[in-house]
Amino acid sequence: MQTVTSADGTTIAYDRIGDGTAGTVILVGGAFSYRAFPTMVELAQTLADDYGLTVLNYDRRGRGDSADSPGVYDVANEIADIAALVEAAGGKAALFGWSSGAALALLAAQSVPGVTEVVAFEPPFVVDTKGHVPPKDLEAKLHPMIAAGNRGKTVRYYMTKAMGMPLLMVAAMRVTPFWKTLEATSNSTAHDWAVMKPYMQGKKLNQADWQGVEVPVLVLAGQRTAPLLIKGSKAAAAVLPKAEFAELAGVSHNPKISVLAPTVGEFLTRAR
Repeated sequence: MQTVTSADGTTIAYDRIGDGTAGTVILVGGAFSYRAFPTMVELAQTLADDYGLTVLNYDRRGRGDSADSPGVYDVANEIADIAALVEAAGGKAALFGWSSGAALALLAAQSVPGVTEVVAFEPPFVVDTKGHVPPKDLEAKLHPMIAAGNRGKTVRYYMTKAMGMPLLMVAAMRVTPFWKTLEATSNSTAHDWAVMKPYMQGKKLNQADWQGVEVPVLVLAGQRTAPLLIKGSKAAAAVLPKAEFAELAGVSHNPKISVLAPTVGEFLTRAR
């Protein structure tokens, strides 16, 4: 484990995997994800082993071994965290983002010097009202739950109200060992919501808001994922200046690394 210090003094923990010559990529996890999450570990190792990339796999603030800024939930802080990691990478790095991490990666690419490319896997933009739209008072209810230490309630609330997961599915997860992992990262959901709130209101993405993403972008979605996520991913690709979109066969929101990694690795190495 290595660490960097973000602009506000928060310590961010990360692992450096590989020492390749094909450049560096920083993995940005989504809600409840953290650097020891099996999917992130497998992706990091595969990109390092098969594509010669150096991979920085980090804990977003409030997760794993990274510190937090309790009560302060500002997307600018998470962008600063990425800026510190790019600096630790030598001043240049691509970004791979998963779910809310994909949206964060795209936002960071607008202002962080040294970002070279972005791969955005299923950014959960809600661009119309035909599917689930989070309630307008989500933040007002979420923050007090976190402050009170109600971790289980926070997981249940964020999964059902922000992410739109069926209540019965979430209830079934409560009896699995994975539930404790979800509770451990539950406080970080306020950071996720700070990233996603403007883009989950059932409105079309404003093209002008994304013109600052001047690097090549690959937006990905799995063919077996929720229609809302496919729609949001296609909408993202449509408003980004240098984006291409691809669907991955047999892949859901929890991706098969054997399918995802080659697409990511080939894009990043081709771009260079």
